[in-house]
Amino acid sequence: KNAFVLWFEELSNNDVGLVGGKNASLGEMYSQLKNDAVPIPNGFAITAHSYFEFLKFNEIEKKMKEAMIGLDTLDLNNLQQRGAAIRGLILTGNMPPMVEKAIREAYDRLNKEIGLGRDVDVAVRSSATAEDLPDASFAGQQETFLNVRGHESLIDSCRRCFASLFTDRAISYRQTKKFDHFAIGLSIGVQLMVRSDKACSGVMFSIDPESGHPDVVVINASWGLGENIVQGAVNPDEFIVHKPTLAKGFRSVIRKTLGTKEMTMIYSKKPGQPVRNVTTSEGKRRQLCLSDDEVLQLAKWGAAIERHYSEKKGSACPMDMEFAKDGLTGKLYIVQARPETVHSNRDMLKLQTYTLNSKGIELNVLCAGASVGNRIANGIAQVIEDVTMIKDFKDGGVLVTEMTDPDWEPILRRASAIVTNRGGRTCHAAIIARELGIPCVVGCGDATMKLTSGQAVTVDTACGDRGVVYDSIVPFDVVEQNLDSLPKTNTKVTMLVGNPELALQHSMLPNAGVGLCRMEFVISNYVRAHPQALLHRDELNEIDRAAIDELICGFADGAEFFKQTLARGIATICAAFYPKPVILRFSDFKTDEYSSLLGGKQFEPTEANPMIGWRGASRYYGTERARESFALECMAVRRVVEQLGMTNLQVMIPFTRTVDELQKVLAEMKRNGLDKSNIKIIMMCEIPSNALLADEFLQHVDGFSIGSNDLTQLTLAIDRNSGDVAHLFDERHPAVLMLMRMAINACKQRGVYSGICGQGPSDHPDLCQQLIEAGIESISVQPDRIIQTTLLVAEIEEKLKQQQQQQQQQQ
Repeated sequence: KNAFVLWFEELSNNDVGLVGGKNASLGEMYSQLKNDAVPIPNGFAITAHSYFEFLKFNEIEKKMKEAMIGLDTLDLNNLQQRGAAIRGLILTGNMPPMVEKAIREAYDRLNKEIGLGRDVDVAVRSSATAEDLPDASFAGQQETFLNVRGHESLIDSCRRCFASLFTDRAISYRQTKKFDHFAIGLSIGVQLMVRSDKACSGVMFSIDPESGHPDVVVINASWGLGENIVQGAVNPDEFIVHKPTLAKGFRSVIRKTLGTKEMTMIYSKKPGQPVRNVTTSEGKRRQLCLSDDEVLQLAKWGAAIERHYSEKKGSACPMDMEFAKDGLTGKLYIVQARPETVHSNRDMLKLQTYTLNSKGIELNVLCAGASVGNRIANGIAQVIEDVTMIKDFKDGGVLVTEMTDPDWEPILRRASAIVTNRGGRTCHAAIIARELGIPCVVGCGDATMKLTSGQAVTVDTACGDRGVVYDSIVPFDVVEQNLDSLPKTNTKVTMLVGNPELALQHSMLPNAGVGLCRMEFVISNYVRAHPQALLHRDELNEIDRAAIDELICGFADGAEFFKQTLARGIATICAAFYPKPVILRFSDFKTDEYSSLLGGKQFEPTEANPMIGWRGASRYYGTERARESFALECMAVRRVVEQLGMTNLQVMIPFTRTVDELQKVLAEMKRNGLDKSNIKIIMMCEIPSNALLADEFLQHVDGFSIGSNDLTQLTLAIDRNSGDVAHLFDERHPAVLMLMRMAINACKQRGVYSGICGQGPSDHPDLCQQLIEAGIESISVQPDRIIQTTLLVAEIEEKLKQQQQQQQQQQ
């Protein structure tokens, strides 16, 4: 308790009161995770006892308390005056001789251990005794100093760390969280620097920081020292790894997103300025910071750290970590770890859903960036260019700025939303927005130019990875559902999913898996080019060829770009719902839709009625070019299963007109390494011939999924795109219901899967009841209807159960 310095190897998580949360965690990892081979740079902690000795030696605690009398954190001038007065008292104080002696001796020992023959450079980080607690992150409240070298610089940095316990932001944060300013002590971590100024660094979460999904590791990385990511000064690269399949030995990097990484923080030779920012070269901006091997290694360490802390806590303990790569040795290190504080404290049984109520309103997008918060808020934009102007901020406004750091904290909790030009999903603004429960759009690039102070705006982060700011006040609805009271159903209620960006969020809703995953969405929004244009770019015009070259930059060729991009999109959806089944429909583009893809017009015919033309199964065989396009889809599917480990993936063949056509498609699949021995194969039942010849079709596949839209269209000869006959379109027509029952009965007789994908059952309770009575196994609906449909299915099942009981009693 009375030690001035303690080494990491002497510390554990039980020592928060002695050395603060940050140092206690470093000690815990350094001493306890050696068996997991998690590398932590060595160092020591200057204890909180040293801080209190500093106050006592300089006789300043009484004056500090006097300076806090009359504190009003809502009055920024009041806050700034008191903070400056206290920091002045500390900065003009002297380090107690015994404390200074202990620091010098510890630094000398570190020098001796490293053996460079010169003073080593260290990172000096504040670690408050109320920091990194389960219910409060205190993110960035105190100072960190990098590239500190020599006794005098170290002692000066320690004094400045002590003073940073009373930065304006730290005072305001403690006041908000109701912590006693003088009961909290400040420890300091002195840790060997990792030369990430010559490589990269970043932040890693052992859960998805947006949805709270527990099965992924999310990594943000940028070139140089890590302060730029934490402060939100750059838009970083992002990687997502699936933990369950990683643990089974698969290389499960399911998403990679290239960031712009505008700045790189490096060492500086200027006296008094140990680090500086330089503009990142164009080549490095277009290059990912980490290789797949490095991403996987970090994810394994992240999972090991989470596992250790969870075992010690006795319950799940997701972690927020920082890492650095040494550019001299090429080695990766974990340099910090703390419990994640937002989703850990959220009631996971209560679901809030935000939805824009924009019917009849023309939405005008002003700017967009990375989405944080899964919420919507209205307010008046207030563009604040510099932290010195925060006193002008008005409560309830939408803060618009370049980026935030902890100095902005006094006004962040008064904002209805935050919008920044720079930053990623793990930057300071994002962390605080999650903690405050407000929407935040980061990394817009041009928010301060597109938005003006006094402008009414709506900030929407409830629509996926892309957050948007709309012009004017757009109304929205908030629905809260207690998931604990949601009934269990015998009929599986599954989802219709296409957008990988929303998969993690949607999978947190109650569900039995994905009944229909649309491959077309991934191709349209991520691949964006026609497969033949990627395979035969030499046949394109100059403009399209240049666009393809830009698209596939960094990939071996167009085919590899298609396979990797499609595979990662599919894998993200599979990972989100793992191990629940995900039924992926092979592409079902119509010729006019294929033409709209980059380079598509070159390879597509013009059809009078694409709805019943060259689509679905008929595109998978026949000509050599049709077969090679389908081969790319099959190889992407194999990559998802074989390399990324998503064994919950099933595939579905759409719009299959004849049994002979089905057999030809299955032959093509087998030629490309897919058959019923290694993947479950479902067929869309959406053509009358499918239901009428169900027994013959089902000899070759593992079940049916009824496509009620096309089945109704083709049974009643209605073009569902024609407004003139739309009133005749009804999935409950006796002829359509008869075909549905035929398909379901055939599946039941063979003991194979039967499902339906479409809005019909959720729109029409009577249709839903007839499907359940027929014995359908699964009903798939849009995510926003899944709770409503689950309640409906439960009600129908209970009613049918009661009817059955009454009939039994009567008998």
